[in-house]
Amino acid sequence: MSRFTRFAGNVIEAVLTPHAVDRYLELVDPMVTWTEIRGRVTAVSRRTDRTVTFSVTPTRQFEGFQAGQFIQVSVVIDGVRQTRCFSPASSQHHAGDLEFTVTADADGHVSKHLRENLAVGDVLGLTPAGGTFTLPGTPGDRPASIRLISGGSGITPVLSILRTLVDENYGGEVALLHFCRDSADNPYRAELERLARFGTVSVTYVYTRAGGRHLGAEHIGQLEGYGDIGLACGPASLLEAAKQLYTDAGVELRVEEFTPPVVSAPSGEATGTLRFTEAGTEVDNDGRTILDQAESSGLFPESGCRMGICFSCTAVRKSGCTTNVLTGETDTEPDQHIQLCISAPVGDVEIAL
Repeated sequence: MSRFTRFAGNVIEAVLTPHAVDRYLELVDPMVTWTEIRGRVTAVSRRTDRTVTFSVTPTRQFEGFQAGQFIQVSVVIDGVRQTRCFSPASSQHHAGDLEFTVTADADGHVSKHLRENLAVGDVLGLTPAGGTFTLPGTPGDRPASIRLISGGSGITPVLSILRTLVDENYGGEVALLHFCRDSADNPYRAELERLARFGTVSVTYVYTRAGGRHLGAEHIGQLEGYGDIGLACGPASLLEAAKQLYTDAGVELRVEEFTPPVVSAPSGEATGTLRFTEAGTEVDNDGRTILDQAESSGLFPESGCRMGICFSCTAVRKSGCTTNVLTGETDTEPDQHIQLCISAPVGDVEIAL
């Protein structure tokens, strides 16, 4: 986008304040936007009982992604825009449509909606790609051996990495270890079997319903060692085991977590009140994150990953003390932007929501 185009957009935006340009354009065609990224669903399939795989054609503002990164995807449910982070399964070198596979979680409001209702022609909101779960080096300068470990829906960023390596004609040795319930619960089984026909690619499954154990040294043996680097994505228990194994071996491991942290009251019994100043709502602090308490109060702040990665759920803490549930650090500085999904109130807190 040229400097003049950006300037013209800023002028138009100012003239149309308080409504953004895209709020008017979407009345004509939701895929015609000035700044926001949208995507039209072009294909939908439901390969397993729990998943939906779909392709999305993004608008011109989308500038691509690196294999392993995530994109915030927005969908309107019952009149409310909901946002979650999903990783494309596509190769980063694949031009055109983005491919996603979403697993419907029992408590997943958005994932269940997509599994049950998504259809060709639907328009979704998208953001630029983010995240650091990516391959080291550049095409032609990758490590000589790479190990990929995934569990459940963690297969999507890992498959993106594997597809990217194949598109680059990667000449090194890459081995994938995937944990899933059983063969019927793997939406990419046929794809992985095809990729495993490449001479330098191997794929190993562990079926948890058949008694497959948690990740252990014996599984690393099946991969024929740790490789020069490992990349792992999956449930917390899988990642913790992978971190320990790779730390003990002295080999670099990159991980991507896709489940929010389980938190409780910062210390002892939760006290005080949480006041949402813009909504004029006040609730008794129950110790959960501010995002959870806001949603329980009928508010719908923008949010994405829900675990402090995407920075989409920030708001200004007007007063009071909050604690970061990931680090335990507290902060009392007034008029500071904080991340609602990983911040819990300590006593009385006012948030500009």
